[in-house]
Order: sequence, then structure tokens, then C-alpha cells
Amino acid sequence: MSRHFLSPALTAAALVAAFVAAPARAATYVQAPGSTLVFASSYDGETFTGKFGKFDTEVSFDPAHPELGTIDVTIGLAGTSSGNGDRDSTLASADFFDVGKFAQATYKAKGFKSLGGDRYSTDGVLTLRGVSKPVTLTFVWTPGAQPTLAGKATVKRLDFGVGGGDWKDTKTIPDAVAISTKVVLKPGS
Repeated sequence: MSRHFLSPALTAAALVAAFVAAPARAATYVQAPGSTLVFASSYDGETFTGKFGKFDTEVSFDPAHPELGTIDVTIGLAGTSSGNGDRDSTLASADFFDVGKFAQATYKAKGFKSLGGDRYSTDGVLTLRGVSKPVTLTFVWTPGAQPTLAGKATVKRLDFGVGGGDWKDTKTIPDAVAISTKVVLKPGS
């Protein structure tokens, strides 16, 4: 009976080859408590801010391979609050979010680009009121046991039909709406 043994050098080479050939795997994270998604705009020159009542985020990310990163966000539009009851009911109306017909928006992106340090950008697709358009998100990734993604984007509201009728006037409400988020994350399954 003959025995075939691999030399230690061949064993090490086989392990290195298997590791190099294995595809990179990004860690998957889900949103944890303490996360925020807010917007800022103005009405007749007066700035106001608001927040979305509910949103859920899933991120797949490995800083060594940002090109493999993904983000998937679902945003509940009902319960959007700007601290003004009249404005909030207008935001829920058919002229703005039309929450009776479009209960949620989504943002999905694949592939992140390093901007240096812990800064990244991704070109994703926002779907709002049944319209899908590209939106760039820039963000800072803070690693740790509960990493955070702190990002900013600009959304052109009229591209999505937000602010119809008399609200189309960009002198009253600007077309560009600033979006910012801080997503606290925890390991996903």
C-alpha cells in the first residue's frame, strides 16, 4: 500500500491558490436603531427640514473591495414629518408623495467608488411615485462593531413628479431637495 503525502510547500501553495481564487465576500449589514433619513428644502425662501417616518436599509460592503458594495433602501412615505401639520398633509397628498397610491420609495445601488479615506460614492436608482431615475449618494463609512454610513444626495423633485400643479413653481419650492442620512448598522444574517 503506497501513501501519497503532499509536501508542506505544496500544501501552502494549494491553500494560497484556493484563497486567491475565492471570490471576495462583502459583509452584509442591516439597519439598527438610531438611524435617520431627513430632507431639507424651502418654501417662499424659508428653509424647512423633515424626516421620513420609516425606512429600512441593507448594505453589503467590504472597504477592500468597494466595487462589490450594494445598498438597498425602502422608504415608507406615510408619516413623513416636517413639524408643520398643514405641510405634512400636503406632502402626503396627490400633488406630492401621493401616499395613497405610492406608499413607499426605494433606492438601490451596486458598486461603490472610493473617494479617499473613508469616503465613497455610488450611483443608484431612486424609485419614487413610480418613476425611476439615477441619484448619486456620497457617504462616509465609519467601521466598527456597529458601522455607520453617513450620506448625502440631491434629488430633483420635479423629475419624480413631486410637487405637481401650482407647486411646480421653483421660485416657491426649489427643484433640488437635499437628502441626508445616518444609518447605524449591525451584522445581517
